[in-house]
Amino acid sequence: MKWIIIFLGIALILIGVLSLAYHGIPYTIREERIVIGPLEATQEVRKTIPLPPVLGGPILTVGIVLVIIGVKRP
Repeated sequence: MKWIIIFLGIALILIGVLSLAYHGIPYTIREERIVIGPLEATQEVRKTIPLPPVLGGPILTVGIVLVIIGVKRP
């Protein structure tokens, strides 16, 4: 049980740091722009799933608390 709490805490710390460092998860999709008979033109569009930094701080804090609880637990 102790190792599960520590592992969960480390995972939350990593997620919190990543959400503070990057403000979103970028990805690229292809969209069809023009289709004229057998000819079609596509465009690669870069989009981002936003991760608000407001959530990164509390997630990081909870992760640190879980690691401390896991280490101090007998």
